[in-house]
Amino acid sequence: QVTLVESGGGLVQSGGSLRLSCAASGFTLSVYAVSWYRQAPGKARESVATINAAGGSTNYADSVKGRFTISRDNAKNTVYLQMNSLNTDDTAKYFCNARIIGSPAYNYWGQGTQVTVSS
Repeated sequence: QVTLVESGGGLVQSGGSLRLSCAASGFTLSVYAVSWYRQAPGKARESVATINAAGGSTNYADSVKGRFTISRDNAKNTVYLQMNSLNTDDTAKYFCNARIIGSPAYNYWGQGTQVTVSS
């Protein structure tokens, strides 16, 4: 069975840090590009950070650049999102997405983990 499971969310004060994990099972995450998305109530889902399959290239939304770091541990079949200097605008449900664009294409989503930042 193919699954992506996010963990590490929670309640943190403004200025604090959290590390989210995205653990894959049933497939080899290292050959997939992986992105973290977030969705706040009443807002569209937005891409926060992306890491390519080789792990050598990352991209970040302007709103998190310099504060968030995406990384991968292929031995653990896991991708992480280290979030520092959190503020209330970062409050959202965070989702992990793994994909291969091609033929065949693959696209998997996790169920999400809630991050709440209090002022």
